[in-house]
Amino acid sequence: MPTAKRNYKKEYKEYHGKPEQIAARAQRNAARAKLGLKVGDPREADHKNPLSRGGSNSKRNLRAVSQATNRKKGAKS
Repeated sequence: MPTAKRNYKKEYKEYHGKPEQIAARAQRNAARAKLGLKVGDPREADHKNPLSRGGSNSKRNLRAVSQATNRKKGAKS
């Protein structure tokens, strides 16, 4: 029984084109710009007080950390 092929392009567009995803991406990009992180820089912008808990993109709330460190911190409840 042949399986239907997935349309990855459509799935990507439907997920990443959602207004909430666009807004989240804009906030991440703004945080990177505030820290002066350029394209290709392996570090990430870490929010000391997460956006999901009422944090902001102010410079006081941001720090540049490695990807591993930021992923380990994660979104803790």
